[in-house]
Amino acid sequence: MGTITTTDGVEIFYKDWGSGQPIVFSHGWPLSADDWDTQLLFFLHEGYRVIAHDRRGHGRSSQVADGHDMDHYADDLAALTAHLDLHDAVHIGHSTGGGEVVRYLGRHGESRVAKAVLIAAVPPLMVQTDTNPGGLPKAVFDGLQAEVAAHRSDFYRALPSGPFYGYNRPGAEPSEAVIANWWRQGMQGSAKAHYDGIVAFSQTDFTDDLKTITVPVLVQHGDDDQIVPYANSGPLSAELLQNGTLKTYEGFPHGMPTTHADVINADILEFIRS
Repeated sequence: MGTITTTDGVEIFYKDWGSGQPIVFSHGWPLSADDWDTQLLFFLHEGYRVIAHDRRGHGRSSQVADGHDMDHYADDLAALTAHLDLHDAVHIGHSTGGGEVVRYLGRHGESRVAKAVLIAAVPPLMVQTDTNPGGLPKAVFDGLQAEVAAHRSDFYRALPSGPFYGYNRPGAEPSEAVIANWWRQGMQGSAKAHYDGIVAFSQTDFTDDLKTITVPVLVQHGDDDQIVPYANSGPLSAELLQNGTLKTYEGFPHGMPTTHADVINADILEFIRS
């Protein structure tokens, strides 16, 4: 574990375990590198070097007031990969982290990258616009910001207790430990970063970034994702990518790296080795 300091003075916390081909993990909103613990241990034991950082304003990284946008997220990731001098890396991003990975590849190129994986990721564009009629209305994201501003602690219990992990579905068996761990990660971060991050993950258009990516990309998405709806995300990203493969998971929720880690990890491992 360690930290780097970016050119604009932000301290970024990261974990770096093992040796071998590096796999770099970018987490979802409003979580931290800890959300990848199951994946980190799995791929470490498979002989890979695993790296996960806390996005600026999240987890143990600096709670700065500014820079909570996809360009800064991508630049911070680029600074980390340069600091660690990573080559032939596999970049894996969940949700907002998928947007971070896509913007990193579009903005900084692929010279250090072998492959990428997008899990329940926000690209191409979440918000509804004239050119993106299938997106969610802006009022949905305005509501999320209002929840963060008014009662973040309550909101960070309600979201994982319900739609994030699909615990609101008939027959679901909610895990109090999983819910509490989500809350813990969220409350460790900055309210300002999380408030601004809602705009970053919902209003950033990744269409042009996706079109420029040439490395193989596995797009994993559950068709019961209640946070990043399936139809306007995974399939559209796979179509825009030059070398994308879509894998759809029937009934899987947004938080499927946690709820279905055994399936997700095995499919990623097969993709990396292929």
